[in-house]
Amino acid sequence: MSATKKQVGGNHYKKYKIQPVEFAQANELNYCESNIIKYAVRHKDKNGIDDVKKIIHYAELLLELEYSEK
Repeated sequence: MSATKKQVGGNHYKKYKIQPVEFAQANELNYCESNIIKYAVRHKDKNGIDDVKKIIHYAELLLELEYSEK
C-alpha cells in the first residue's frame, strides 16, 4: 500500500482529496508552513482549539524566523 494511502493514528486526513503532506511537498512549503496547513485541515476532526493554537504558534514562528529584522 502506498504511504499516502494509509494513515497511522486515525483517519482525519484520509477524507480529503489531497492530504496536507502531498500539498506541502508539491508546493515546497517549509516546516512552519506545512504545519499550519496540517493543523488547519485537521482541527475540526482531531484536537479542536489545541490545533488552532498550534496554527497561531507556527505562524508566530514563521514571522520570527522569516520576517524578523536581523
